Amino acid sequence: MIFQLLNGQITPIYFVFFIISLLISLTIHELAHAYTSYKLGDSTAKIDGRISLNPLNHIDPYGFLAILIVGFGWAKPVMMNPYNFKNYRDGIFFTALAGPVSNIIQAILGTLLLNFNFPFIVLEFIQVFVLINIILASFNILPIPPLDGYKVFSRILSNKLYFQAEYYERKYGFIILMVFLISGILRTIWFPVYNFLLNFINLFIF
Repeated sequence: MIFQLLNGQITPIYFVFFIISLLISLTIHELAHAYTSYKLGDSTAKIDGRISLNPLNHIDPYGFLAILIVGFGWAKPVMMNPYNFKNYRDGIFFTALAGPVSNIIQAILGTLLLNFNFPFIVLEFIQVFVLINIILASFNILPIPPLDGYKVFSRILSNKLYFQAEYYERKYGFIILMVFLISGILRTIWFPVYNFLLNFINLFIF
């Protein structure tokens, strides 16, 4: 994104809109994880100060900078102790699902606002905001470790396979994700999901 700005591919105002939208979207995404985990019985995220709308509580400076430079990065992960959940697997499932769902909700709300006659600059910001949330939702829902989607879709596995999958995610998750990213497989899997969500969100433009 920074290089696109320097090369004149995007305008400075678009860059500002991108940063603001990303801060809002990531903050609500991580807050959704934290709040869901708390409501399901685990207070770890609350103790860590993650049930907050303050972006500083959720944004990893290096991860955020990486997004701006290479288009791929991360926020601070929400820590949880699944043994505090009433149901171990359901707790992880709903906590993981909350993040992408929050982005879909943000995208829908933003798209609904596009139906109003706001000034052009406001509509441009909303469009950027909606696009970022679609990207975040479609990326994080992929069933690839250590993304949210991996924890969501692991729920269908038997207990034995589930805990094996959880072990390998913790030990090799980031490496697996990097292999998918560098090889180009990640983009191949992600693009159809992105298109599906984009078409779904567009249904809310009247």
